[in-house]
Amino acid sequence: MLFAIPAIGLPVIGFFLYTHKVLGGENLSKYDRDEAPTFEVPENPEGIDRLNAYLNEAFGMHGQSATASTGWSAKRERFDAAGLARDHDCEFRKDSFEANGVTIDGAWTLVEGADPDRRILYLHGGAMTVGSDISHRPLTYNIAKRTGCAVFAANYRLMPENSRQATIDDSRAAYAWILENGPDGAAPAQAVGVAGDSAGGNLTLMVSHWTRKAGLKRPDAIVALSPNTDSTISSPSMKENLHTDLMLTPLLKDVLKAPRTLLLWGLRKAYGFNPSNPVISPIFDDLSDLPPTLLQASSSEMLFDDSVRYAAKANLQGSDVKFQSWNNLPHVWQIFDDYLKEAHDALDEIGVFFRENGLDGK
Repeated sequence: MLFAIPAIGLPVIGFFLYTHKVLGGENLSKYDRDEAPTFEVPENPEGIDRLNAYLNEAFGMHGQSATASTGWSAKRERFDAAGLARDHDCEFRKDSFEANGVTIDGAWTLVEGADPDRRILYLHGGAMTVGSDISHRPLTYNIAKRTGCAVFAANYRLMPENSRQATIDDSRAAYAWILENGPDGAAPAQAVGVAGDSAGGNLTLMVSHWTRKAGLKRPDAIVALSPNTDSTISSPSMKENLHTDLMLTPLLKDVLKAPRTLLLWGLRKAYGFNPSNPVISPIFDDLSDLPPTLLQASSSEMLFDDSVRYAAKANLQGSDVKFQSWNNLPHVWQIFDDYLKEAHDALDEIGVFFRENGLDGK
């Protein structure tokens, strides 16, 4: 016997189907994996208590919710202050270029003897709202030191003053620019890589995918540190690690309280894209025929399963995507090389990966 559906129920059903199938995208749970960490870390690694105290002060006491429309200037200043507090044995050379009517600036990180024709574009993290070539100097320096390449950190336009599309446009433009421009001026690159962390890892993977369609030289290597690959926020670790991720919890705890239907529509409004659009959620893209790619993430952070799922899908589709996992470490621990030995261990792996794929300027 068939049951009649009230006429008013059809629009409601249609609304929920659209929300969860179009905005939410395919069910990614088939890419979940439960594997032992690639690198085992003791429960309390040396330096972690001092680092956690810093993270509580920087992100807990001064935590900024992703839903906030103001207050980003102060957080940006704190991020840059952390970068300026360090001394690095290299040159940070400012540079800029014009693209799509916009001036995009940034800085080259140049260690002694750096090869100007082997270049790595660095796309900083910070939830698309904070971060700069200054705040991420510890990462650009360590990558430059381990590869001997010229590393350019681009200051893409930040949200919420600018659109999500602006972050995409600027990152793509920066990649196209370093193909033909180095620290000494116009000159074609012999080899080029892209790296980024967190939100910058999202942009890094987006650039990697985009080059397949743009008719540009594809990157020789891609490195994404704790990347956001799924902007629908569906990964299990987003909630499971809410209490172990001292950096992202203040940013996302209010967002995750929303019912999923409201969350997806809120994300649609904030991004100007369906959350499952592959341009902002690389995991929903075709992951075949990718450049050699390295992902690193900690099983204690909220974005852990974003990397797990991306690597699993990419490997199933035949791409050379390598995933390295650690445990008991914070989000983007690689930037805390003055606190954790494990940061240096991860950075060493990044250096090896880049050098094995043509980014060896030494």
